[in-house]
Amino acid sequence: MSQQEKKYVTPVSIAVDAILVVAFFLFIYTVVSPHVPSNDGRMIKLWGGLTAACMSGVFWLCIQMFRVVLRAQREARRK
Repeated sequence: MSQQEKKYVTPVSIAVDAILVVAFFLFIYTVVSPHVPSNDGRMIKLWGGLTAACMSGVFWLCIQMFRVVLRAQREARRK
């Protein structure tokens, strides 16, 4: 363990990820909420929000995987 490990997570990257995920959540909520098969406003908000939350979690995972792959490709080019 002679090598020092770099910290790849910074407060700026966390803030950027949070902004992207919240924007994606709002976008997906506006897309899926009209497709909820209910006339009750609370059920539309509930199921639209749950669907958007699930998809936003997958989007967050995609962002993280993109960062990892991009970092690996950049390090491979340097060597």
